[in-house]
Amino acid sequence: MPVMKQSMTDRIIYLDHAATTALDPQVFEAMQPYFTQLPGNPSSIHQAGRAALQALDDARELVATVLGANRKELIFTSGGSEADNLAIKGVALAQQRLGKGNHIITSAIEHHAVLHAVEYLQQFGFEATVLPVSERGLVRPDDLRAALRPNTVLVSMMYANNEIGTIQPVAELGAICREHGVPFHTDAVQAAGSLTLDVNALNVDLLTLTAHKFYGPKGVGMLYARRGIPLSPQLNGGGQERQRRAGTENVPGIVGMAVALNMAEERRTQYAQHCTTLRDRLIDGVLRTIPDTHLNGDREQRLPNNANLSFDGIEGESLLLLLDQKGICASSGSACTSGSLEPSHVLLALGLSHDEALSSVRFSLGKEVTSEDIDRVLAALPRMIEQLRSVAPWYQERVAAMPIA
Repeated sequence: MPVMKQSMTDRIIYLDHAATTALDPQVFEAMQPYFTQLPGNPSSIHQAGRAALQALDDARELVATVLGANRKELIFTSGGSEADNLAIKGVALAQQRLGKGNHIITSAIEHHAVLHAVEYLQQFGFEATVLPVSERGLVRPDDLRAALRPNTVLVSMMYANNEIGTIQPVAELGAICREHGVPFHTDAVQAAGSLTLDVNALNVDLLTLTAHKFYGPKGVGMLYARRGIPLSPQLNGGGQERQRRAGTENVPGIVGMAVALNMAEERRTQYAQHCTTLRDRLIDGVLRTIPDTHLNGDREQRLPNNANLSFDGIEGESLLLLLDQKGICASSGSACTSGSLEPSHVLLALGLSHDEALSSVRFSLGKEVTSEDIDRVLAALPRMIEQLRSVAPWYQERVAAMPIA
């Protein structure tokens, strides 16, 4: 959890919840016994093993209830990336072996766990169609319908984007896939705690989550795979997870994930209202006080806690350093590509130029963020932007060339 200093004015403002969240104390409390007092392996037949297995079964039932799924349809993994890889590679390879085809459809703004898994499969004869998105970051259902082929074996479209917060019309996309008998996967990593995860309402066949995005522990995730969907294991070894994912189960992590997900679902409406209010306060304040600033992604169809903004004439990484000096934690995009000098593939897919993409910063809010925190950010940003723009020659030339009102 971010270290908090004594003075309220010195308190660190953590606005990078899309990257990770702090472990909730109640979740930590639920996990603790399985680190020390109840250390059994769920595959062992003695009483310590049976206690671990019971905890695993209870956690599976709790997660299944939130998803509206059957407990046997859940596969626990080491995180969202593994779950995405299992969904993409597992279904595609199983379908190929069944002679169903070798064509996959995804979108240009997917997380790299999906895009790189699709790229990996291309060396084994798979073809991929990568759908474009609108300038607001939305997949057009008609584009999906037109891209489907008789040999399409999987469609993967993320529920909500991790960089720009855009929420896709997943239920509509899933219905199109169902009409054509094509398995539909959604990466719902960013959606938990903000949006419904009911797999039947969403028309999804596969759905991935990771616990550390909703105040659970790092190192544990989950794949929902609807009964009847062919799936080839990607880890070979023991027969854990109904022979779909080998390896001793992370009992403390799985318990923590289940408790965190249940808490997130119970608090979902309140959490969304809290974040939406602060998100709009931040977006409106920035656009009102700082000229040549743009919101990336759809204004309405976006996650309650996401504000991705481009500031003409600056480099996002430089702004992040200034923000950090003031105790404000934000991000330039996906935490999985932090440190890369390349512009975000998501922002480029929206039609932004190379420089526009590099001028972007993502602020992602959470339950502990306050209106005072947002006001501190709004008070600090204008001077920082002015400072950075003052050393950007092309921006100064553009300002000098503008007619005087």
